[in-house]
Amino acid sequence: MKRTAILFSSGLLFALSSAGLAQTTVPAAPLNLTGMQNVTFGPPRFSTQGSTTRVVFDLPAGVRYTLTPTFSGLRLDVQGARIPAGVLTNPGSSVNEVRAGAGQITLFTPFPLSFTAGWQASEATLATGARVLILDLGPAITGGAAPALQGQVLSSAPATPGAQAVLTATPTLPPGDTVAPAKVLPPAPALPGPVLSGPMPLQGRVPGAATAALLAAPRIGKNPGQTRVVLDLPPGSSYRLVPGAAGLNVELSGVTLAAQGARSVSPEVREWRFVPGVGGGVVSLLTPAPVTARSGWRAQLLPPASGSAWRLVLDLSPALADLSPLTPAERAVGAVPPVLATRGTAILALSANFVRPRVVLDAGHGGRDPGAVGTVVEKEVTLAVALRVRQLLEGAGVDVVLTRDSDRELHPVKNTDLALRAALGTPGTALFVSIHVNAMDANAALRGYGIETWWNPNHPQSAALAGLLQRHMTEVTGAFSRGLKNSQSLSVLRNSRVPAALVEIGYTSHPVDGLNLQDSNYLDRVAQGIALGIREALVSGVTAQTAPAQATAKRP
Repeated sequence: MKRTAILFSSGLLFALSSAGLAQTTVPAAPLNLTGMQNVTFGPPRFSTQGSTTRVVFDLPAGVRYTLTPTFSGLRLDVQGARIPAGVLTNPGSSVNEVRAGAGQITLFTPFPLSFTAGWQASEATLATGARVLILDLGPAITGGAAPALQGQVLSSAPATPGAQAVLTATPTLPPGDTVAPAKVLPPAPALPGPVLSGPMPLQGRVPGAATAALLAAPRIGKNPGQTRVVLDLPPGSSYRLVPGAAGLNVELSGVTLAAQGARSVSPEVREWRFVPGVGGGVVSLLTPAPVTARSGWRAQLLPPASGSAWRLVLDLSPALADLSPLTPAERAVGAVPPVLATRGTAILALSANFVRPRVVLDAGHGGRDPGAVGTVVEKEVTLAVALRVRQLLEGAGVDVVLTRDSDRELHPVKNTDLALRAALGTPGTALFVSIHVNAMDANAALRGYGIETWWNPNHPQSAALAGLLQRHMTEVTGAFSRGLKNSQSLSVLRNSRVPAALVEIGYTSHPVDGLNLQDSNYLDRVAQGIALGIREALVSGVTAQTAPAQATAKRP
């Protein structure tokens, strides 16, 4: 359908038809117009008709420009003119945001662009003789660059045979991505009492007068991935929980213990034993993994179901993490100072020479690609965490670019999708962090739990970045640390040109870890850990702009 838009330029009213734009053959090199070089390019003018937004730039003499359509919008790289730095939000129905500075302008769109779809570009001459660049953007627009366009147009995907071979090769995926959906193990039962709103208490007292009654052997309940131990405490007795590297000790007073125990109780409890003492004793629950004050166990004291004994209910699993809400103080992320602008840094400039450091967050999977499916769906959790991290970092003064901010994939071909994500690490980007959820096949599901971080020697700072992320995530969540993993073949890391790391924040296939991933407090804590790790990397020099010898951060 023919469409006419009315625009103002240099005080003149003119009409421009957007019909008949066709794909152009890309010139071998951008046109170098003659004229003055010390001029300004932009800001543009906008008009909207329905779902189409028209953007008009004046073209000063001597300006060269390159247009690059990408899955996130249209980028203009300009030479021969100065671009005033700034950000404009929601200028039109098909332009969410405009970011300008350091020789580059990016028009962010709510839909992906290809070489010919989602946009049109043409040039026109006004009655005054001035030239303008006209960009139409909309989900129904097709055509790309007009034949007479004098700027250069680049595709966001490589066009050489060698580059295309990389895009069509079999991708190397994170470990959880290769697990086929299978029957999910039943989730571990929650504690029967009220949900705790804060950290678990380490001590307590049973109401009533002390009787020093004999403590019965613990009652044991076994579930996949978790063991429940119940101690029937008589009235007047007291307890104190002491987590440690060997397991969980329960120090009791006001009760009598007889020496007894059992071994090989369950995968989560290697042994329990009663150690009598004066006026009480100790119940030792030995576990195969360390227990900390915030992870590996949960406890509640419940009133009698029958009789007079109160029930101290202890759940033990190495996958149990800290699900308490973050306090306001814990949510704070310190400010990140601006950095010196570099060529290609099209973000909000704080001055003529300094900009906010840019970080790319990749929410794994999306759209038709759900990722790992188990207790949760990976694509949903990764997006939820990425949005949380963005909010935290933007509040700290970081410019955050998301590979996706909704449920969509970047390309139907998996390897192309991964390459497009990695390609967002453009010059001026400091760090790239990809967020994923792990999984194991059903026959091995109980062996997979906790957090791990992958890095690739694509950049000398990637290992340091991975170490900071792993340390902060496990410190904030209390989750089991699976450590750092080095891979030279993970596609999204291998193809990144900046320090890059991939975090696996838990296992959707594990009956306990899957419940962590369902908990909003846990996701808050994961996001906080990622944000703190990124902040430390930025302020300590673990970035694309810093050589390893200059970095001050230490790997944990």
